[in-house]
Amino acid sequence: MANGEEKGRSGPTDIRDDLVRSEAKKAFVWLGVAALIALAVYLAQPLLVIFGGVVFAAMIDGGQRLLARVLPIRRGFRILIVLLAALAFLIWLVMFAGSQIATQAAQMPAVIETQTARVLAWGHAHGISVNQADFSNVAEKLIGGVGPVTRALGGIFGGFGTAFLIMILGIYFVLEPDLYRRGIAWMLPEGSREHFHGTAHRMGKALRMLLFGRLIGMAVEGVATWALLALYGVPMAALLGLLTGLLAALPNIGAPISGILMVLVGFSGGTDMGIFCIIVYVVVQTVDGNIIVPMVAKKTADLAPALVLGAQLIFGVMFGLLGLLLADPIVAMLKIALERQAERNGRPSADGSGEEG
Repeated sequence: MANGEEKGRSGPTDIRDDLVRSEAKKAFVWLGVAALIALAVYLAQPLLVIFGGVVFAAMIDGGQRLLARVLPIRRGFRILIVLLAALAFLIWLVMFAGSQIATQAAQMPAVIETQTARVLAWGHAHGISVNQADFSNVAEKLIGGVGPVTRALGGIFGGFGTAFLIMILGIYFVLEPDLYRRGIAWMLPEGSREHFHGTAHRMGKALRMLLFGRLIGMAVEGVATWALLALYGVPMAALLGLLTGLLAALPNIGAPISGILMVLVGFSGGTDMGIFCIIVYVVVQTVDGNIIVPMVAKKTADLAPALVLGAQLIFGVMFGLLGLLLADPIVAMLKIALERQAERNGRPSADGSGEEG
């Protein structure tokens, strides 16, 4: 009877009751998680810039690790060499290839517009009813949909400002990675710090391999496309090679876009040239897809193409170009974190509690 009376006197705000106290703690935990999610959404753009700095730092770190195999010098000097090499490449691109590419870029819109009109005319001739007005309306709607995202990136997180912030953050991160890793680990419970260090190590290795594969793919696609098109005399070969290389940074999305541009420009020089451009596109993409991508995927998170494409669509709509570029690294890091947590949950410790030592 006394137990029943005591239960009757207990209320939902009575923290003296062990059950109520336990449930209140759970409620506060869930409220805290919801608040963190809301804060992350609100600060999505700055967080993406910070993650972009981490990605840039991984690229620099990967370069200096490659140099370490042939140059037994201090890590700081290897980092400096990588940065100077990247700067030299940009200067060369602007000084020697800049004028030629700028001239070709000025000519490309007219060529694309002319070829698009020819495609529409061919469709009319074969019973495909798509008129110029409908096509223009669709293009305007697409541009209007992208406009807000473009304007958002054009502010403090836009263009050269974003790139500059990412580079500065990346340099800071790569110069003293242990400092930032220890700082994050210090904020975690003591029992989780060793698990965090292991996860961070695996994430860093996977990210370096992912970016290494991406850079190799960009270089192979860009140089091969430029060389083959220039050999045949395709107009704007340098610009098409540069666009193909840059768009290779967007898996699943960049290749079709560069292929469409290449084929449209190719058919402006005749049917034979257009067919040659199709062959070049197929050969380059086959080499990249069957040699480079599988080779790198074995040493990374090995992401499913549909998963990456879905992430790119979501991040692209939400955050624009920066979201597109960082979609697959983010998905790869999340996958590794979940795999590590699953390993931790399934690995019994010495006392049988299931926690990792």
